[in-house]
Amino acid sequence: MYFDSAATSMPKPQCVIDAVTTAMLSYGNSSRGVNKSSMEGLRCITSARQEIARFVGGENEIHVAFCQNATMALNQTIGSIQRHIVTTAAEHNSVLRPIYRRGDFTIVPVDEKGRLDLMELEGAIRPDTDAIVMTHASNVTGNGYDISAVGELCKRKGIFFIVDASQSVGLLPIDMKAMNITALCFSGHKSLYGPQGTGCICVKPEFSISPLYTGGSGSNTYSKTGPEEMPERLEAGTQNCHGIAGLLAGVRYVSDKRELFLNQALELADYFVTELKKMHSITVYGDFNSVSRTPVVSINAADIGSSELAYELNERYDISVRAGAHCAPLMHEALGTKDKGAVRFSFFHMNTLEEVEFAIKALRDLT
Repeated sequence: MYFDSAATSMPKPQCVIDAVTTAMLSYGNSSRGVNKSSMEGLRCITSARQEIARFVGGENEIHVAFCQNATMALNQTIGSIQRHIVTTAAEHNSVLRPIYRRGDFTIVPVDEKGRLDLMELEGAIRPDTDAIVMTHASNVTGNGYDISAVGELCKRKGIFFIVDASQSVGLLPIDMKAMNITALCFSGHKSLYGPQGTGCICVKPEFSISPLYTGGSGSNTYSKTGPEEMPERLEAGTQNCHGIAGLLAGVRYVSDKRELFLNQALELADYFVTELKKMHSITVYGDFNSVSRTPVVSINAADIGSSELAYELNERYDISVRAGAHCAPLMHEALGTKDKGAVRFSFFHMNTLEEVEFAIKALRDLT
């Protein structure tokens, strides 16, 4: 039984598998020729840019750049900020470590349920602040954050707004224009159902991102610096056309079913939490009254370490979950789980009520 969708969705929909297979059989190196196979690859990548721009409310497809994962997207984006950054204690290390490396930042705390005070966030903005960088949803608690309100704050203060949407894109509604998002960074292999090794940066035209690397581009061959135009500016080297083909199929798969899929998964998560709260040995983390949530539930059992509990669930019941600190150290400090970590169950629409009931029984047996 698979309850680790916050790490990666599995199994992938058949349409994604078929798209990757077709690409591997038919698509050449995009933008590296005018032969049929190369052009097929280019058409696929162009279609993927258009579909993603539409899905997240981006300005246009030329400001959608593909990369290996959300970590690469966030490193490039955060590295392009010149002055002070405001971020939060809810962040994944994909945000925190690039910020630590560049320096000049303020981290706004979250409370014992992982909640963020927007007044504190506003209070952290200085005259030299260039950007707020934050997650849309916690990968530990499932808490969603009001990025519409933060986007409005950034607009009022005249600063950039960079959003890590790795846990939310494909689940929670996102509209870059309406939410005043300057740059949206996400991976493709979670709730967009694409292959691993796919990620994306969607930016407003006025925001210039410094490339992490440069090299072959299929154009501007005699330039010593490479193309300045988006998206080629951020896409040196051969594109992962096979992976992008799968990502395109995944976006199309979820595009008109996002709300349905989210509600199905949340119903399972809510039932899971309701039953766990009847078990005195179990602690459940997070704010289940928040305005928006993803179907993530993190727990601990009183007398069992998180790694041991996850191991027993897998070995004895064939239940896959995630244990430990989830690359979110400051969130665990806020929750009081720094030393123990937590066991994370993350659901998606392919899970069933019978599977959830089986997991509840397993936890009763083990605790």
